[in-house]
Amino acid sequence: MKFELNREFIDQLVELIAQKADAEIIQSISEFHAADIAEIMEELDSEEAQYLFLLLDGELASDVLIEIPENDRKRFLKALPPDVIAHRFIEFMESDDAADVMAELDEDVQDEVLQQMEDKEQAGDIADLLEYDEDTAGGIMATELVAVNENWTVQTCLKEISIQAEDIDEIYYVYVVDDNLVLRGVLSLKKLIMMPTHTPIKSLVTEGAHSVRTDASQEEVAQVMEKYDLVALPVVDQIGRLKGRITIDDVVDIIREEADKDYQMASGISGDVDEGDNVFRRAWTRIPWLFIGMCGGIVGAGVLGSHSSQLTQIPAMAFFIPLIAAMAGNVGVQSSSIIVQSLASGARSFDSIGRKLIKELSVGFSTALLFSILIFLYNFFFTGNMRLTYSVSITLFIVMIFASLFGTVIPLVLNKLKIDPAVATGPFITTTNDILGLIIYMTVAKMFFDVL
Repeated sequence: MKFELNREFIDQLVELIAQKADAEIIQSISEFHAADIAEIMEELDSEEAQYLFLLLDGELASDVLIEIPENDRKRFLKALPPDVIAHRFIEFMESDDAADVMAELDEDVQDEVLQQMEDKEQAGDIADLLEYDEDTAGGIMATELVAVNENWTVQTCLKEISIQAEDIDEIYYVYVVDDNLVLRGVLSLKKLIMMPTHTPIKSLVTEGAHSVRTDASQEEVAQVMEKYDLVALPVVDQIGRLKGRITIDDVVDIIREEADKDYQMASGISGDVDEGDNVFRRAWTRIPWLFIGMCGGIVGAGVLGSHSSQLTQIPAMAFFIPLIAAMAGNVGVQSSSIIVQSLASGARSFDSIGRKLIKELSVGFSTALLFSILIFLYNFFFTGNMRLTYSVSITLFIVMIFASLFGTVIPLVLNKLKIDPAVATGPFITTTNDILGLIIYMTVAKMFFDVL
């Protein structure tokens, strides 16, 4: 059913919680998805949310726990003993989700939770996943998958699949490995079902399956799955042994996180910011770029101060300072955004990036020529000052060309230095172009007005 949260429902639920009407509470949310229940809990106070959560059974509780915002989840888990975390939540989760939740706990609590788990094989898988960097393929993969040996027959394979499938919600692919667990390829379920039971699996396997290594970045994972339209991607170690799989739902989360991060960087916010973060953290993530902006403003004021004689003798110059700064900032941000988007989509080859670079500079030249002509016509007909007209037009042309070049090259340089190119957009480009735009404007005007 489609879930629509409304105040009336929340008020009724709060009343049921106050009355401790457990059966009615469970009945009222019985048809809701885990994500819907998590959304409901966000509308309750902490005690009401905790009461509701503890009424949920193990599997549903574990699903809801994954959907709760990270900060709220940390606070909630901190109040629970390790045995409750193990038996009520972790044991019902797939290994990748369990590892994500466990990574939010202190190391001593992690050890206690793993020791409390009854399924030692699952505990071992989670412990192994915690060893990987959380932003790598190993850190986001799940160990639950269906794998068969290439030397088996169809009959043996079908029996083994039925056993392995008990621990897996969705079977996207059947992976084929050799005796050393090295990935050989994937197996079509259609072929498997249609072939005689004595057929060897080796004759049915589709070789050359796309895979990533455990140390691959999550961005690389997303690019591979997007490029080849995969719903699941096998993860292998350095020698090709199958270690786990990454499913499409994990990749959707990665894409969303990366988009949020890039948007925040482009807006001048450093670090990850969640809706549940407190005021201090929200303010702290904005301070670095605001400080850079303030420093840029001071430098810009210094540039204007050093050319105060020009502005005194030709006051009309001041009217076009906002125009020069705005156009430089806008062009720079537009150019850098295009390049950052290309890099994020996986463009890495010289030809691919080179074509975009040439095209972006061509666009910058065309737009610079157009707007410099437009501002020339405006000043020619409305100001009557030809020296000012030439100064503003030529300055705007140079500034827009430079801003386009700067906005295109800087993300490429940052990417080469292994720095997220998203930091090049927004305040960084805008502030830098503002300063350089003022310097160019004053220099060009000095040439035309010959002010010493």
